[in-house]
Amino acid sequence: MAQELTWEMAEEIGIRLHEEHPDVDPLTIRFTDMHAWIVAWPEFTGDPKDSNEKKLEAIQMAWHEEYQDAQ
Repeated sequence: MAQELTWEMAEEIGIRLHEEHPDVDPLTIRFTDMHAWIVAWPEFTGDPKDSNEKKLEAIQMAWHEEYQDAQ
């Protein structure tokens, strides 16, 4: 079974986003789109309303780090 994910797991979410969208520069994605992708995952158990700019930015930066490492 896949690990459950919540908003506090920025690094794990960033890795997952990079795995699903390896050619996407995370800095070009709107937070609203990123939010929709995350809450659509069956293993995401966080409350969609609990996200905020700080949490989404942390996820974006974790994803960006994965993206940069792959370049």
